Amino acid sequence: MDTKELVRRYGAGERDFAGADLRGADLSWADLTAAHLERANLRAARLAHANLMRANLMRADLSEADLSEADLSEANLHHTDLRNANLSVADLSVADLSVADLRGARLNGANLNLAKLNLADLEGVNLQEFDLHGVNLCRAGLSGANLERASLGFANLHKANLQNADLRNANLIGADLSGADLSAAKVTAEQVAEARSLKGATMPDGTVHE
Repeated sequence: MDTKELVRRYGAGERDFAGADLRGADLSWADLTAAHLERANLRAARLAHANLMRANLMRADLSEADLSEADLSEANLHHTDLRNANLSVADLSVADLSVADLRGARLNGANLNLAKLNLADLEGVNLQEFDLHGVNLCRAGLSGANLERASLGFANLHKANLQNADLRNANLIGADLSGADLSAAKVTAEQVAEARSLKGATMPDGTVHE
């Protein structure tokens, strides 16, 4: 399926494009609100400024795609491959990014308000100064992530992997860090003490909080 055919069929009212092969397609500025693109191959596709609000992109391949300034609010990105994708200034509010692979993704300026990131792989991702207040990061992979000055107040970080993460000056007030692995993380005892729960968490010095 080429870009023109997709746009034509969408304009005619069709919404189901599951499994479509759209590798490298130019869909910049396209309106694909609520489109069904689960398992679609959108590797290296250009989707800058596209409207993908409430779109179903579950298990789609969006690796290396340009999603800068795209509207992905309330989108289903469960188990989606977003490795090395450009998500700069994208709206991901209330999006389901659970189990998504975001390694190498650019997220500068993205809106992650109330997004679901449980079990997501965010290894080494730059989340400096991000507003992640109340976000679900349960069991998320955040090893080596830059969370310096991030707002993680009341976030769910239960059993999250925060090994070697940079949490300097991050707000952890009310966060759930139970079972989290903070081995070698850059974080102060004062910051950690403000968390809601630390039961079973591995501290930066390797000790386990009881």
